[in-house]
Amino acid sequence: MPRYLISFDDGSMDHIPEEDLPGVGESAHAVARDAKAAGIWIFGGGIQRQRSSIVGVDGAVTEGPMPETKAVVGGFSIIEVPTRDEAIAWAARFANACRCAQEVREIGFDPES
Repeated sequence: MPRYLISFDDGSMDHIPEEDLPGVGESAHAVARDAKAAGIWIFGGGIQRQRSSIVGVDGAVTEGPMPETKAVVGGFSIIEVPTRDEAIAWAARFANACRCAQEVREIGFDPES
């Protein structure tokens, strides 16, 4: 069955007042709980803002993201549903809960994973 990445960009929730964040978090958790109950949840979470390391092919490590990066992922969910339309429906629920647009991308099938 296809797996989908539902994500939003870092900074997409910056418009939300600080005092509203706990409620937004609970709304997002409620959607995740629903996805778990539906048996489609694989994994998800938020990503610490601007705390990444870039590991090159030679093993060299630099702090990232690269300066030319215009957007980085701020949070994501991975779900497993039969169709793209179902993934989009779940993304709409997350968008409503998180108060920000969500991107939906199908994850390439890898029989080794």
